[in-house]
Amino acid sequence: MRGPADLVSDEIRRIRAAGDVPLVGDPRLPDAQWNAVRGLAATAQVPRDAAWASLTSGSSGTPRVVLRTHASWRASFPAVAGLLAAGSDDAVALPAPPSSSLTLFSLAHALDGGPRPVLGRGGAGASCFHGTPQGLRALLDTDGPTTVRTALVGGSALDRGLRADAEARGIRVVGYYGAAELSFVAVDHGTGLRPFPGVDLRVSGGELWVRSPYVALGYLGRTGPLRRDGEWATVGDLAETVAGTVRLRGRADGAIQTASATVLPEEVEAALRQLPGVADAVVVGVPTPGVGAVVAAVVETGSDGAAGLRRAAAARLA
Repeated sequence: MRGPADLVSDEIRRIRAAGDVPLVGDPRLPDAQWNAVRGLAATAQVPRDAAWASLTSGSSGTPRVVLRTHASWRASFPAVAGLLAAGSDDAVALPAPPSSSLTLFSLAHALDGGPRPVLGRGGAGASCFHGTPQGLRALLDTDGPTTVRTALVGGSALDRGLRADAEARGIRVVGYYGAAELSFVAVDHGTGLRPFPGVDLRVSGGELWVRSPYVALGYLGRTGPLRRDGEWATVGDLAETVAGTVRLRGRADGAIQTASATVLPEEVEAALRQLPGVADAVVVGVPTPGVGAVVAAVVETGSDGAAGLRRAAAARLA
């Protein structure tokens, strides 16, 4: 019986065969963001060597679309297959939606001989997992035994307690740090983040820079945090090196990590200030167990109460 992953994979294969670039949307996006994505796709010029496009965790009404070559992902397929200990005869559980660059990578890998994708939280019959810490926690909280034996976990920091819980269930856990623009950067087998195969790292001015075959081309029709210096690239993540490992220290742009999504507070503030009756807004991340932080706003407003502001913000923000 064919499932959702087969239908998504078939559509992606059809689009790629036609020489076009697939971009998977997220049904949870408000209309303002959908319209912005459609506008970008209809008007912006796509580089000839672009093969894949993914949405970032953009928080404003104009999300960023990251473009990359097929080679920038294909080059990492052998290393990822080794980390997962899986091939084409295996299945990989993918709890994040296909619009996530993390899941889209695994769909691309499957079309190139990687493990068969299983979308959704259950992961029935999958021998391996590729998702966020939140997705791994949901897998562990599922009633009954799991067939998953290896978990590749990225998107946000993997805490020791979650790793220990998974290992107690017989799951080998491999954490990694990456970004939609950089793909895989560093991998952690339990002793700290070290360079992913094929990646060189340096810390300059407190920022982490990478030299890697996996870096994206850039953005569709607008700019973003990706910067280049010759062969090196960065998205502004702050880091330090400690005994041969990389320790991340947040973002230079003050980005908030919430449930493995990256939210720029300035973008949320700008969107809130456009709402009727809002004179000013300041956005912060409130530390929250399980998701890292919740995006919170202090708003100076007129007569509208919180309920009215929430409805207006929901029509503009993800």
